[in-house]
Amino acid sequence: MEISVILCTYNRCHNLAPCLGALARQEGLDGVAWEVVVVDNNSTDATRATVEGLAAELPIALRYAFEGEHGLSHARNRGIEEATGRYLCFMDDDIEVTPGWLAALYRCFQDHDCDAVGGPIHLHPPRPLPRWIRPDMQGFLGYRDLGTEVRPLDGRHEFPFGGNMAFDRRVVERIGLFDTGLGRKGEGRRREELFKGEETDYFLRLTATGGTIYYAPAALVFHQVLDHQLHKRFFRTLHYNAGILSARRDEDHHPRTVAGVPLFLFRQLLRALLRYLWQVVRHGPSFAFRQQMNVGYFLGRAVGYARR
Repeated sequence: MEISVILCTYNRCHNLAPCLGALARQEGLDGVAWEVVVVDNNSTDATRATVEGLAAELPIALRYAFEGEHGLSHARNRGIEEATGRYLCFMDDDIEVTPGWLAALYRCFQDHDCDAVGGPIHLHPPRPLPRWIRPDMQGFLGYRDLGTEVRPLDGRHEFPFGGNMAFDRRVVERIGLFDTGLGRKGEGRRREELFKGEETDYFLRLTATGGTIYYAPAALVFHQVLDHQLHKRFFRTLHYNAGILSARRDEDHHPRTVAGVPLFLFRQLLRALLRYLWQVVRHGPSFAFRQQMNVGYFLGRAVGYARR
């Protein structure tokens, strides 16, 4: 088996038919053996019956696997254990791939002998976004586009997003599995869904070992934007939780603290708050919302240090 597509899902059986139907329409893979492993992360809906029904209908090698420990990192690790392919291609249950997606990832691995590959993620369905969601904020909705050229990524500032990433199995042998202390858990509207970071952590670990990462622009997928993601609360919570995670992962010793919070963080928080107020006065609250998210990030860091 050359390729294993790993699709992790939780209580979204209604999304599986379009996701897997798009996979069944893949082109350019003549002579390449590939499979799809759907990992059910302890769903309470009809996920298993849906997958088994689609396995009987679709012209692809499709298998069901169950992971009872809740969390995306647990589900991805189960998918890695279940997969038999050399190349492990990950997608989410709110992703629809284009017909050339898998062939583009495979071709990039073959051409460059790289450790990891990722492609662009565009938003679907196309819709007008609220004015306060500026272009540089679309990445928080899963949008990713790094241009039209195949090229290496540094793994620190540029790396694939989780909805469209693939690894050579040798990466797992080198750096292990995903950190189960990171990664979203639960329903989309629940706060746990917004604790992320496992993909960033994985690419940082890979880069630290000298791993090579490439961007394949032809490996295009579409990410479904959900209604709750178009509210300010989603963005605020995302940044607040990112701040908590940053504090958890900080291994430095900070001798000058108040209630466990480093003194320098109070200065950063104050500067962020003043920038936010200044932008509100000059440009209005919609323009200033991006800076409000930064304030939330520093608040999250403070809470993270205090809890630690």
